[in-house]
Parts: sequence; structure tokens; C-alpha cells
Amino acid sequence: MTTLRFEVVTIFPALLDAIASAGLLSKAVAGGLLSIECENPRGHATDRHRSVDDSPYGGGSGMVMLPVPLLAAIAALDARADAAQRPRARRILMTPQGKPFTQAHAQRLAAEPALMLVCGRYEGVDERVREVMDEELSLGDFVLNGGETAAMAVIESVGRLLPGVLGNRESLEEESHAAGLLEYPQYTRPRELGGRAVPEVLLSGDHARIARYRRRQALLRTRARRPDLFEALTLDRKDRALLDHDGED
Repeated sequence: MTTLRFEVVTIFPALLDAIASAGLLSKAVAGGLLSIECENPRGHATDRHRSVDDSPYGGGSGMVMLPVPLLAAIAALDARADAAQRPRARRILMTPQGKPFTQAHAQRLAAEPALMLVCGRYEGVDERVREVMDEELSLGDFVLNGGETAAMAVIESVGRLLPGVLGNRESLEEESHAAGLLEYPQYTRPRELGGRAVPEVLLSGDHARIARYRRRQALLRTRARRPDLFEALTLDRKDRALLDHDGED
């Protein structure tokens, strides 16, 4: 059995406890499918106050994370991997300046044996820390207090792709973004709620008809809500015919 190892460099390791102790990922941790190891830069600080930040050279507001504690934490994780004869982790800085994290990134990273997620705080990290990263990722064009929330999102997104984590592998292929499309509308009981009924096609038992309906709805929803994703799609003749069709399915 292969285990995907997540290493998280953070000054708030307690924030990672939740993702390792609840839900499907906690079962994956218990089952040995993935592991989460945290390393606190404060433990590598060189002064008696265990400082991990300082004011930026050149002036400006806020504080910048010191490079020495961060680099020492990274080196400690690498040394631990070497001592256990495990592969070193791919280093990823969670930062608003990184590439937007997508499902394609999650699928690529799920094939790695180990991932190191470095969480910045304050106004960011010293540029010399960035120079030792393999890549930088962002959750989007907004600012968080630190990289821990983003790291947890990456752990969940990547971890759920590992064989054995989800009971139904087919759901991975049908969910939003798996094929560059938003997911089709979903319904469950009751059949009617507040005057709104479940589409008849979903009750027909005709699996081919249901598949056409769901494909069309996914195409329509993506075109309406995420035109950027829709423009990147390569539509075949069947997809174009579905979009031109006026009926329910």
C-alpha cells in the first residue's frame, strides 16, 4: 500500500488537527493511505523570543516571515525523510502570488509520493525562501491570514483522489471540474418540494436518456456560470447537438 505524505510547515500546527481528525480524510489517515506531518518554524528560531517574523528592509507596513526558521524547518523535514529512506517532498508555497489551484493540479499532485506545503503568514515570506520552492499555488484572488487554510484545501482535494479514500470511484469522474465542466444538477427525495418536481427524465429508468440530460445540463451550466471554462472546451458533434436541443433532455 502506498501512502501519500503531506508535510506542512506552519507556525499554527493545531489548525491542521481538524482535517486529520474528522471526515473521510481522518479514516484515510487511520488506514495509512495518507499522513500529515507538521513542522513549526518557531522550533528553529535563533533568538530567545523564538521570533519568526521581522520588519521588511526598505520599510513598509506589516511583517515578513524570517527565512532562517522557515529554511531550517524545511531542512528538518528533508532530513527526516532521508533518515527514514523516504523520498523528499515536492515543495509548494501557498501564496496569493501562486498559480490558481485547479482540479488538474490536484490530479497531478496525487501522483507524488510526498508534498510539502509551506504556509506563509503576515505580509509573506522572505524572497529567498521562494527560491527553494518547486512551485507556488493560490486558492484564488483573495487574501487569507495565512497559508494554512489553503494547505488544508489542497490536502483534501488531493487526498480524496487517492485509491481507497472514496468508496465510489465513479463519483470522482462525474463531479465538478473533473472533465472541465461544472457538475449537472442533482436531486434526491422528496420527488416534489414546494411545487418543484424532480425532472421526469431522472425517474424514467432510461440510462442513456439520463446520461444525455446530465451531459446537456453540465454544458449549459458551465456556459452560463463559467464561460472561461466553457471557452476552453473542445465540443464534439454530440455536444453541439445537445446544446442546440430545446427539450428537457
